[in-house]
Amino acid sequence: MEDAGTQANPALHVVQLTVNYDKTPVLWDISCDVPCGTLAGIVGPNGAGKSTFIRTAMGLLQPISGKVEIFGEPLSEVRKRVAYVPQRESVDWDFPITVHDLVLMGRYGNLGLFRWPRRADHRAADYYLEMVDMIPYRNRQISQLSGGQQQRAFLARALLQEADIYFLDEPFSGIDHASETVIMALLRELREQGKTVLVVHHDLNTVENYFDSMLMLNTSLVACGPTKEVFTPENLHKTYGKSYAILDEALKLSQHKSAGIP
Repeated sequence: MEDAGTQANPALHVVQLTVNYDKTPVLWDISCDVPCGTLAGIVGPNGAGKSTFIRTAMGLLQPISGKVEIFGEPLSEVRKRVAYVPQRESVDWDFPITVHDLVLMGRYGNLGLFRWPRRADHRAADYYLEMVDMIPYRNRQISQLSGGQQQRAFLARALLQEADIYFLDEPFSGIDHASETVIMALLRELREQGKTVLVVHHDLNTVENYFDSMLMLNTSLVACGPTKEVFTPENLHKTYGKSYAILDEALKLSQHKSAGIP
């Protein structure tokens, strides 16, 4: 397989994408490119279409118009190169499955019909569990994990897919600081390997530290590009509207605390 970071095509190419729910536009005429080897944040207010964007990019939702290409191909041609970490709220945590078996599901797409995981697949599952500091929990039922542990287990499943582009839907929502630190370190490592990572994110205080590039959404696209260029007060105001004043005060307070200013 050609290294993802050397592709001539962008990792994600979106053209005039429009998605409706019950005839109500959720995304409207979105066009953007995300380069290979980028760690990109997707931000916007509640209901802005962030989750819809990545679910549509992955083929989980059908648009009413527009197209999405991944590495210059339709999703059907590159599905094995795509991995997904869903919102924790969308998962049935009471499903009777252990952490190890959950992670092992990351290999099912490559096994083929009527083939069971091999010993090498089990070893690989444990390798990625160790990478996310979850080996001690490998035999636990997934409902017995904390929120941060659950998110790490799903990240290990995505890592086992050994994909070239990763979509994560709010991976830092409701988790502990230690888990966020572990996950962020792994996302940076994926970027260093030439992988592309797109993350739906809410904490504007960490945006500039976490992401190379940004997609700023509020049903339509406000901005897309390098964080240092597009993450501006003007674009934040366009993205968040009247609520931006509250967010701006929160950002200033956080910056003062970081600088040790009372």
